[in-house]
Amino acid sequence: MEQATPTLEELQQLIQMSNTINMEIFYWWCIALMMVIHAGFLSYEIGASRLKNALTAGVKNILAFAFIVPTFFFFGWWIYNGFSGGLIPDLDGAAGSLPWASSMGPNITDNATGIFWAAFVLFAATTASIMSGALIERTRMSAFIVLAIILGSGVWILGAAWSWHPTGWLTTKWGFHDVGAAGCVHAIAGFFTLGVVMNVGARIGRFNADGSSNNIVGHSMPMSVIGLMLVIVGFFGFLGGCIIYNAGGQWTNIYGQPTTLSAFAFNTLMGFSGGLIGAYLTTREPFWMMSGGLIGIVSVAPGLDVYYPPLAFVIGMGVAAAAPLVHKFLGKRGIDDAVGAFAVHGFGGFAGLVLSGIFIAGYPNVMEGAPPINFLGQTGGAIVLAALGFIPGYFISLLMKKMGVLRVPAHAEERGLDLVEVPAQAYPEWAITGASITTVSASEVIPNTIVGETKPA
Repeated sequence: MEQATPTLEELQQLIQMSNTINMEIFYWWCIALMMVIHAGFLSYEIGASRLKNALTAGVKNILAFAFIVPTFFFFGWWIYNGFSGGLIPDLDGAAGSLPWASSMGPNITDNATGIFWAAFVLFAATTASIMSGALIERTRMSAFIVLAIILGSGVWILGAAWSWHPTGWLTTKWGFHDVGAAGCVHAIAGFFTLGVVMNVGARIGRFNADGSSNNIVGHSMPMSVIGLMLVIVGFFGFLGGCIIYNAGGQWTNIYGQPTTLSAFAFNTLMGFSGGLIGAYLTTREPFWMMSGGLIGIVSVAPGLDVYYPPLAFVIGMGVAAAAPLVHKFLGKRGIDDAVGAFAVHGFGGFAGLVLSGIFIAGYPNVMEGAPPINFLGQTGGAIVLAALGFIPGYFISLLMKKMGVLRVPAHAEERGLDLVEVPAQAYPEWAITGASITTVSASEVIPNTIVGETKPA
C-alpha cells in the first residue's frame, strides 16, 4: 500500500517537534554536567578541610543544594521574571512563574519552563558553593544554609533579572553585556562571600597576635585538585546553560543575539589555559594553578561570544596572575577566606567585566534602541552587582553575628565540626593519630608560595 506524502504543514510540525526535543535534550545534559560542579566543590572543600572538619564541608554543600531547589521553585524563578526593571515587581510579567502557574509543573504544551528553571536552579546552587569553601571549619551549619538560601534564591537571581534578563535594566539602559554570568553569578557570590567572611572571622590559629599568619593545611591535596578539575568539567554544562537553542537550530546568547557553540569553545578553552599559566607563574602552587584555570574562564565569560581567542588567553592569564595577590592582600588584613573564593570569583568576575568594557565596547547589544556595549556600562554594572552581593552578605551576617548564631563556639571549633555538626568522623581510624592538627607556621611555608593562604576554590 502506497504511503501518503506528508503535507508541508505536517513537515513543519515534525521539524518543530524535532527542534523542541533537541532543545530539551541539550539542556537536560547541561544540567547533568552542572551537577558535576557540585561534586567538584564538595570534593575540593573536603580535601581543603582538616580531618576533623571533612564531613561537615561536604554535608553543608549537599544541604545547601537541597534547600535551594524548593526555595527557588517557590520564589526564586518569580524574582527573575518579575524584577528585570528594578526593585518594583512586574506582577503580570511574573504571573507565569508563580508556583501554582500551569507552566510550573508537568505540561505537555510547555517544553521550556521546567528545563530552564532547572538550569537556573543549578546556577543558584553554584553561588552557594562559591560561598561555602570560604567559610569552612568555623561556621554553623544552620547559619550557612540560611545564607545560602538568601544568596541562591534571592540575591543572585535579582542580579540576573537586572543583568541577564533580555529586558533587564542594566542591559537595556546601560548596554551591559555578560553572556557567561561573570557578574550575576561570580561577582555577586564573591562579594556576598566577602561580606560574610568579614563577620564570621578567622579560624582559630590562622593569625597570630603580632599580625603574622599561619597556613592551615587541608588533609588531602589530591582530593582538592581532582575536585577543582571536576568544577572545570562542570563549567562546560554551566556555559551551555548560558546559550539559547532556538527553533531552526539557531543558537543565541542569553540576550537573544546570534552566536555559536564554536565561539564558546574557542574562548572557554583559551581562557582556561591562560588562567592555568597565569596563576602558576605568580605562585608555583598547584592549587592556585587549578583555580587559575577557573579564574581564566570567569574573566572571559562576559565576552565569550565575541572575543578573539588569543585575547581571551591573555585576559585569562592576566586576571589569574593577579588573583593570588588579591588573596594575599586580604590575608594581610586579617580576612580568612579559607579557599580564596573572593579572589577567584569576586575579583575574577569584576575584573572580567571591566576589561570587557575595554575590549568589546561598540558591539551592538540586545534590542533596537538599547545602548551598545560600552566601558561605563560594563564598569557600572560590575559595581552594581558587587554592591548587590556585598551589602546583604555583610549586614545579614553581621546581624547573625550579633545574635550569636553565625559561628560555632571556640571549644566546638577546636574539637572539630564533624563531631558537633554532623555528627560523625570521616576517618575515625586516623583520629587517634592527631593527624587533623595541620596548622603550619609562617616560617615553614614552602618558598615561592603565598604566606598565610590555603588552597583556593
